Amino acid sequence: MTRKIALLAIGGNALLKEKERGLQEEQQENARETAEMLARVVAEGYALCVVHGNGPQVGNILIQQEAGSGQIPPYTLDVCGAMTQGSMGYLLERMLINRLRFLGLDTPVTTVLTEVVVDRSDKGFQEPTKPVGPFYPEFRALELMRTKGWKMKEDSGRGWRKVVPSPKPLEIVQLDAIKLLLQSGSSVIAGGGGGIPVIRDASQFLVGVEAVIDKDRLSALLAAQLGAELFIILTGVAKVAIDFGKPSQRWVDRLGASEARKYLAEGQFPPGSMGPKIESALAYLEGGGQEVLITTAEALATEDPATVGTRIVRD
Repeated sequence: MTRKIALLAIGGNALLKEKERGLQEEQQENARETAEMLARVVAEGYALCVVHGNGPQVGNILIQQEAGSGQIPPYTLDVCGAMTQGSMGYLLERMLINRLRFLGLDTPVTTVLTEVVVDRSDKGFQEPTKPVGPFYPEFRALELMRTKGWKMKEDSGRGWRKVVPSPKPLEIVQLDAIKLLLQSGSSVIAGGGGGIPVIRDASQFLVGVEAVIDKDRLSALLAAQLGAELFIILTGVAKVAIDFGKPSQRWVDRLGASEARKYLAEGQFPPGSMGPKIESALAYLEGGGQEVLITTAEALATEDPATVGTRIVRD
């Protein structure tokens, strides 16, 4: 019998936490903790697909490239994204295999290098807004804009940063492979960092582009196209709140899609925090999905997955 699919979206800070140095040993320990949480979903009987962010990791690669730019030519952003898909996928894959074995679960784990097609005419390419990489002094920023054609912006007196497009994901190139792996009983790590952004040229060949795809947007698309019964979005709070931070604040266990859309329109979910999570949840439900769970990794790792967090469901 085919198992129900759960897609779980985690941030890049699941492996590289704030104020950590980024040591390999730190990331291995964080991956081990994350694997304990992921294994609980598998133990509940789901076929698991994991999408991870990669913001801190790509940032570190870009810093390394800038430091060594006098000796080694730097890679483009799509290649840097592929590098993080491989390294982060490896850490998560190894730790999840070990955890499942410890629990006596015979579940293979596979990482899929995932390309995602975007539209070259997406307005994001005309107005890049996503900052990536290190801060540069003005003289270096001007040089990079002149020699590499980068778009850069000054950031609140802290220096200049490269800004890149954040286009909408349209097509997941490896979708059929991900489906086959899940159907065969594997847990799958896919779409890391929102996927490697590519466009199709006039001959329909794939070409990598300098862009960053929002991880939650890609997760919603992948969950819908996989027919996932449960879409789990991890965030910094255990439940969604109405009137967050006000005396009238209340936690919500369950929201219908129309109710969530109304609260979103009212500004209950700010663009810089819960807003993108709710938008992704609604996109998944509009694509045919059934249920979205929003909670923290800690709650999912220690409490009953059937009762934690806030569930957003179809009307």
